[in-house]
Amino acid sequence: MDTEIVKMSPKGQLVVPQGIRDEEGFEAGDRFMPFPMKNGVLFKRVKIPNVKIEFQKLSKEIEQQFKKLSVSEKDAGDAVKWARQN
Repeated sequence: MDTEIVKMSPKGQLVVPQGIRDEEGFEAGDRFMPFPMKNGVLFKRVKIPNVKIEFQKLSKEIEQQFKKLSVSEKDAGDAVKWARQN
């Protein structure tokens, strides 16, 4: 892959060359963490989970476990009441 020179915009934006985006699978909306280095800055892509989707997934797993273990709504309510008292 040829190295390209990129220019910073007046807003401080840099364009990642198309070849690098394709090779790395970068997509619009990806998040990056900047790390200052001696001679520049290293940008590392970070994955930030979608909290709503993760919560829904976790809720479904808990519901399945409750059904598997025959935990009733009353059992869950009693457990919450007990936890609040202790």
